[in-house]
Amino acid sequence: MKIIIADKSHSIYASIICDTIAEAAQVRGTGIARRTTEYIISKMEQGNAVIALDNENFAGFCYIESWGHGKFVANSGLIVHPMYRGIGLAKKIKKVVFEHSITKFPGAKVFSITTGLAVMKMNSELGYKPVTFSELTDDQSFWKGCQTCKNYDVLQRTNQSMCLCTGMLYDPASKSTEEKRKIKEKVFNRLKQMKQSLFLKNNKQ
Repeated sequence: MKIIIADKSHSIYASIICDTIAEAAQVRGTGIARRTTEYIISKMEQGNAVIALDNENFAGFCYIESWGHGKFVANSGLIVHPMYRGIGLAKKIKKVVFEHSITKFPGAKVFSITTGLAVMKMNSELGYKPVTFSELTDDQSFWKGCQTCKNYDVLQRTNQSMCLCTGMLYDPASKSTEEKRKIKEKVFNRLKQMKQSLFLKNNKQ
């Protein structure tokens, strides 16, 4: 099994990818926005997709969308072929596409909207936090992509403030701030231990 950045040569899998997404939406009975083969191929040609292959057999897929002039990035269309489910492949694909996203779009906020608990768990492990829709991109071209979802009427009725999906966001700036806080805390604790040791040593003398 290999998980790689897709390119034009993988366009032969576009049709089965679209069919797998459509079938998953029907089985789950929840919202999954459909995409055309042309759209999937365009993502491959741009280097904005990850594909999992078992030799020459399609196993899984996910693509990247950028919004607001690259300020926001979404990992969308995560799908695993039924023959390869239950072996942790989705998690591996999610990790690869996430790492590809933050490498190709440094500084961008990575977000996700999903109804799937498994995806929410994967997002949390990667550092995503639950957020309101107001914290996601206001690029209307993104929200128009929800029109093929069966729950689109909910999004419209709430003036795009909520839907059945949960919004999740990875903000590299927040992560950087958190890492700095942890470093400062570690340094402070180390200095505190040194002072305590010095105090005890002086008292013994």
